[in-house]
Amino acid sequence: MNTQFNLDIKKPCSENYSQFQPTEKGGFCDSCRKEVIDFTQMKSEDIIAHFETNSPKNTCGRFNTQQLQTPYKTSKKNKYLSFFTGIGLAILSYFSITNAEAQELDKSTRKLEDDCSVEELKNKELITVKGMVVAQEDGIPLPGVNIILQGTTYGTQTNFDGYFEFPKKLKKGDVLIISYLGMESQKVIIENKKSASNIELKIDMEMTSCVIVGEVAVKEIFKSKKN
Repeated sequence: MNTQFNLDIKKPCSENYSQFQPTEKGGFCDSCRKEVIDFTQMKSEDIIAHFETNSPKNTCGRFNTQQLQTPYKTSKKNKYLSFFTGIGLAILSYFSITNAEAQELDKSTRKLEDDCSVEELKNKELITVKGMVVAQEDGIPLPGVNIILQGTTYGTQTNFDGYFEFPKKLKKGDVLIISYLGMESQKVIIENKKSASNIELKIDMEMTSCVIVGEVAVKEIFKSKKN
């Protein structure tokens, strides 16, 4: 079972962390008589491992703002996904018609075939875009990333495993805007179906410059029965 959670510090500590007595994992706060664990240099998988083996109750931690805005997943992502496509079946009915009706029908059929040829040509030029969005720092998939077609309201979000398929077929030269809280936004120009197959987002350093210290609260935000 996959579980997704985020971290929160509801009441930031007013004490000066730089004045804490150094410990193996961070510093000791004389005010609350607790060890404050320094998570700011930890990767996402290290943070996940800590809370998988340690109760968050009565845990005090030091985080940057980006770490408090990042969803964490407690199990490894699935390596393979199965996609299924539907097959459409057409049933043709035949009727007896007069010669005049046959000629008229033949003209209509030719026009329809010409229209279909133009439509098929247009469809061949359109691109189905799908891919995955990860954090550049550690390669962790990012769920809930916003992906918007520039200049429109068309968009989607990455799923629990960081995957997405854009709901509208795109053409060469279209631009997707990729945005996620705590990360630098990125623009991707569509050249082919692999243009957005693997997108890496950088941490927004302006947002991570703020460091927060306090008692940690873990909130479960998603649970999946998938292994």
